[in-house]
Amino acid sequence: MMWILGHILATGIGISLGLIGGGGSVLALPILVYVMGVPTKPAIAMTLVIVGTVSLIGLIPHWKKGNINFKKAFIFGSATMLGAFLGAKIAGLPFVTDNLQMLLFAIMMLVAASLMIKRSLKNSTKLSSEDHLENIKTEVYQPPVCKYCWLWLLTEGLGVGILTGLVGVGGGFAIVPALVILGKTPMKEAIGTSLLILVVNAISGFLGYLGQVDLDWNLIGSFVIAASLGSFFGAYLSQFIDGKKLQKYFGYFLIAVAAFVLFQNQSQSASQRKKSALNWQDKVTILNPVQTAQRYL
Repeated sequence: MMWILGHILATGIGISLGLIGGGGSVLALPILVYVMGVPTKPAIAMTLVIVGTVSLIGLIPHWKKGNINFKKAFIFGSATMLGAFLGAKIAGLPFVTDNLQMLLFAIMMLVAASLMIKRSLKNSTKLSSEDHLENIKTEVYQPPVCKYCWLWLLTEGLGVGILTGLVGVGGGFAIVPALVILGKTPMKEAIGTSLLILVVNAISGFLGYLGQVDLDWNLIGSFVIAASLGSFFGAYLSQFIDGKKLQKYFGYFLIAVAAFVLFQNQSQSASQRKKSALNWQDKVTILNPVQTAQRYL
């Protein structure tokens, strides 16, 4: 039953990508962890494969329309790839626990949700497609005050990449604004270029996890198929539904999911603390048998 539910939700990952062009990674990880029961670190690596593959499929129409700037993808993508690989290696350090990763993930969900809601509120007026994109660029993404924007582009790329590798967040909500503001890229081109960067991010982050975690390739394959079918359906629905208008509601949905993740994370932390306390008490009992016997006399 949970297997069926998980794959229905995986279809929703693709629909969100097809309709609003994002949200895949922030949905994939909770589904794998809380529905399919995959441990956090393997789930993050699997998320990178799933979202990277679906992004690659979504990249094809943008490539055909010429909406990809390969030069800027190389500049920004080289930094994000390095960051994603480093983030995956950092995730393998002893102090980076599953609870810490899910906490960081929930925080990033809240950031992404707030940005989505802000953009939707800024663009509530009805505009033509071209005017809508220009409105996003000029009103939501304010022009930067920097002399060497390309340096900031590399710096942000490194930070986005580290988050990708560490918690599995694709970073599309940060990549597009960076390309528009710092890279001075037209909106349509920024969206297409961001998909290419998401793909190379996923590859780099996955390579960082390779050998550190055990992966369920059958589950990865079935999730990729379900999400891909969903992306085609989402692209079809986008002909009748304005995905941009759904961003506000999707943002509120992400807040709800983030609250659920934080609640689950806190519950697991409390359970682990209780288990650690019991283990310590048992250890003390073994080390001090005389005192323990006197306590019960």
